[in-house]
Amino acid sequence: MKVVRFSNLGTNVREAMQGARWILLDQHDIQNALSALMFAELDGVLVAVDHRKSTPDNGLWRRAVHLLLVSGQEDAEEIRQKSGITMVISSDDAALEDYLW
Repeated sequence: MKVVRFSNLGTNVREAMQGARWILLDQHDIQNALSALMFAELDGVLVAVDHRKSTPDNGLWRRAVHLLLVSGQEDAEEIRQKSGITMVISSDDAALEDYLW
């Protein structure tokens, strides 16, 4: 399974994502990842975001996300229900890669 990090995509985002199953983002990447999120949706690449440094905001970026990792203090089920994200995990210790499918 090919997994790519947004921070490693370089300038040709769509080409770098070619054949990937997952693209992984840290919460600070979201503001710069619009094209990656768009291409992920078009090309069937799943999106995972590590958002443990703060509470996730209600942005359009959520529409493209399949897996969201939040702080152990956050209510994962409440975020999942409000956002529609397939899987929301609340953990301070786990790695994003631990939950990929």
